[in-house]
Amino acid sequence: MDLIPAPSSIEGPYRCGFVMDSRTSLTAGPGTERTERWLRSVLGATFGLPLPPGPPATSNRLALRIDDSLRPEAYRLTVTSTVGAQIVGGDAAGVFWGAQTLRQLLGAEAFRQASVATAAAALPDQVIEDSPRFPWRGLMLDVSRHFMPKADVLRYLDLLAAHKLNVFHFHLTDDQGWRLEIKRYPRLTEVGAWRARTKYGHRASELWDERPHGGYYTQDDIREIVAYAAERHITVVPEIDIPGHSQAAIAAYPELGNTDVIDTTSLSVWDNWGVSPNVLAPTDNTLRFYEGVFEEILGLFPSTFVHVGGDECPKDQWKASPAARARIDELGLKDEDELQSWFIRHFATWLAERGRRLIGWDEILQGGNRQGVRAPGGETTQLGLAPGAAVSSWRGYAGGIAAAQAGHDVVMCPEQHVYLDHRQHGGPDEPMPIGYVRTLEDVYRFEPVPPALSAEAAAHILGTQANVWTEVMQDRSRVDYQVFPRLAAFAEVAWSALPAPAERDFADFERRMTAHYGRLDALGVDYRPPGGPLPWQKRPGVIGRPIEGAPPNV
Repeated sequence: MDLIPAPSSIEGPYRCGFVMDSRTSLTAGPGTERTERWLRSVLGATFGLPLPPGPPATSNRLALRIDDSLRPEAYRLTVTSTVGAQIVGGDAAGVFWGAQTLRQLLGAEAFRQASVATAAAALPDQVIEDSPRFPWRGLMLDVSRHFMPKADVLRYLDLLAAHKLNVFHFHLTDDQGWRLEIKRYPRLTEVGAWRARTKYGHRASELWDERPHGGYYTQDDIREIVAYAAERHITVVPEIDIPGHSQAAIAAYPELGNTDVIDTTSLSVWDNWGVSPNVLAPTDNTLRFYEGVFEEILGLFPSTFVHVGGDECPKDQWKASPAARARIDELGLKDEDELQSWFIRHFATWLAERGRRLIGWDEILQGGNRQGVRAPGGETTQLGLAPGAAVSSWRGYAGGIAAAQAGHDVVMCPEQHVYLDHRQHGGPDEPMPIGYVRTLEDVYRFEPVPPALSAEAAAHILGTQANVWTEVMQDRSRVDYQVFPRLAAFAEVAWSALPAPAERDFADFERRMTAHYGRLDALGVDYRPPGGPLPWQKRPGVIGRPIEGAPPNV
């Protein structure tokens, strides 16, 4: 069997089977309507089949139903010559994941958009039972550094669904661009969505792309993206970065910056990479402004979680700012780290009051050791993560371990393992090589749950996520190259009940990838071939980011 991700159990396949043809009907039970629509649009187009509704008793049918005795997202796919093909899911999502398995069983032709098959679609008798290891199986896509048009975002949602990934973390704002229409603050996109030029390669490169770059999603675009994802049982988690990574917002609304330290009216959307020193001012005006932003966000994204960034916030401007120092004294805080903790906790509380949960990068753990700080005026300032807040652990495992042990939920996404912008090989032909060498096998051996965690703390690991930062990815083809085939390995880590990393059968995974490359070809994915980049995938002469003084693989 060449399924990816690997299912929990397979009985068969046997010699007899079921043949899909023009007489095959599609019977959908209550709650399975999304999968019914998807099957008709995908398999109907691929094999030229009408798949009309049919009586439940016929043997020439695809049948969908929900059985809540199965776990959430679990499914059982049964194929026999007497019942046809039947997908039973623990919920609507489970039925959909079963349909994704059915598509893989039908061969690479099932991933094309029109019929090329000369024979009927046939399946051998078998029973596949399956369920996911983690409820959070995600991909983060940064569209701030390089904007990705809406059609390409929708395509990536299809690619996530094909790999049974169910969270799309949408990184919408940063120093280099603001990508979301906010109606009450139109300059966020009028000004903040555009930069005059772009560094080509790493920031040490002397090359520039002198063309203006930008773009943004209207609120109707976002509604369409969210609805498209929901049809595929994918949750879209928006990220609005605060208080760092905010130069694009400050360029649009200079009053958001530390105006007593720098002339914020001189700032533009940043055209370089790295960490900008220009951060939000910790003022009431800033709080009210972003509350307005988040009010519109909540109207567009129904996800329980809202990501607020919270990472890489330089404190130099706050240290030099009399206004920031006055705020620290007013709140009874010790330093600028505690000021950031107060800032993040404000929005965690604000979101919780509206039935949502804050999630942020692991820096949101900093400056939160003291609880109930009493200000000079007598009021108590709360620090630390608010109840219900969660952590994306990116700087290794440590932040996630600390958060889980403190009772906070965690998404494991350590840079050293699952940052797919990092190079796939140490050779000189990798285009604009960044960071660590992480091969397909390295990703396959990633383990999201640190073995040192107690069972109680490990229960707080919601799941895992691969992250894609697009500083050196100018278009869809470059994103494809960095993401695939490693996302297939990551998907198996997130979904399947694999043994310990050293015991995983990578040779079997490679064997299954041979078939999976055919599916990716049919989908038009510009993946990195196993033998290395094709001539047009290389970027000779463009500097990446080998870290000076680090080991050879960094």
